[in-house]
Amino acid sequence: MFTVYAIKSELDGRIYVGFTDCLERRLKEHNSGKTKSTKGFIPWKLIFTERCESREIARSREKYFKSGCGKEYLKQTNKAL
Repeated sequence: MFTVYAIKSELDGRIYVGFTDCLERRLKEHNSGKTKSTKGFIPWKLIFTERCESREIARSREKYFKSGCGKEYLKQTNKAL
């Protein structure tokens, strides 16, 4: 199983989307500065997850959530939180 996730920077509000086979480990990597693309915007808060049965499906969903429509969906969903 894989998890597609979105995290939001509490520093400036930007959203990062990715997928992983171990969400807990991946979130720790983002918030400890081990991920080059996110280390300048710590701390990060989890705002969305979606479980997928395969890597291919997870990659496809990640690509959608990185698109304009997908990012807009995440922003609208996050307003309800």
